[in-house]
Amino acid sequence: MSTKIALKFSRSNRIYRPSEPVEGKIVIKSPSSISHYGIRLSVNGSVNLQVRGGSAGVIETFYGVVKPITIVNKSIEVKPSGKIGSGTTEVPFTMVLKQNGEKSLERFYETFHGTDVSIQYLFTVDIARGYLYKSLSATMEVIVESDKADLLERPVSPEMAIFYITQDTQRHPLLPEIKSGGFRVTGRMSTLCSLLDPISGELTVETSAVPISSIDIHLLRVESILMGEKIVTETSLIQTTQIADGDVCRNLTLPIYVILPRLLTCPSVFAGPFSIEFKVSIVISFQSELSKLHKKSDPRTPRLWVSISLNFIVEETYLFASKLSFKFQLAMETLPLELVRTR
Repeated sequence: MSTKIALKFSRSNRIYRPSEPVEGKIVIKSPSSISHYGIRLSVNGSVNLQVRGGSAGVIETFYGVVKPITIVNKSIEVKPSGKIGSGTTEVPFTMVLKQNGEKSLERFYETFHGTDVSIQYLFTVDIARGYLYKSLSATMEVIVESDKADLLERPVSPEMAIFYITQDTQRHPLLPEIKSGGFRVTGRMSTLCSLLDPISGELTVETSAVPISSIDIHLLRVESILMGEKIVTETSLIQTTQIADGDVCRNLTLPIYVILPRLLTCPSVFAGPFSIEFKVSIVISFQSELSKLHKKSDPRTPRLWVSISLNFIVEETYLFASKLSFKFQLAMETLPLELVRTR
């Protein structure tokens, strides 16, 4: 049995604010006593930026990694050199990410796991054992949220955007049976939302000559990175929430209620080297003759709109699809979404 080391934080959800003490224990399990030259605990918080090939406006073969933006990088000695007995040993620790009056290297952005932008705060414990033995180490991420002093007072005034979706508002070509028959869907949705609250709103199918298959809400992230003199922007899907399955009764108001995922969202950020924004898309799919050829539940035969519908959210892509004379059996409307953290 080899010696094992782990970090155990005082909060099971590992959510902390920069000015709060991060407390926990370093758990060491060893079959025999070991000598060491000190136990150190360090924290590294950074914004990692990466541009992937195929991003909007970027050559397919281009790939770039931008130098990480350091938010915090500090280290403390938890225990001086000595011995650790056999069995299980627990060494308590306390560390504050941002001391009062301490000038930070960068603003403490909230934890975020995106496609091209990732904001992480990693705690690492190291036990030095000299030249003859390999050092022992363990790393674990904590979730950082904004300090209470920087938060907005609740409740956030809801900003509702009114939308309507018809065959004339679509920027991509529709199947002839859908375009000729016509449809009209109206509603409203919150575009300023607290991360603690769901995205809310309502939707009504007023008319539709072609039966509706489903209505879904796509939550999207828009990540932008400054690469030299160029801004690279990529839109990607976070999650899909279905609010209706099958043909919808006309003039029946349907509620919109979308819960935000914790690690995949954060307050909207507009920094110099990067930005993180969000959007919501209302997607309506119709029961056309094409849809009868492929069942929705069969993942082996995805319908054409499923495989590339998200590409339409990136405005440049729909032009390419139009040139290929694709006809689609969906309609959509995309709205900007500002996310904020409240007390």
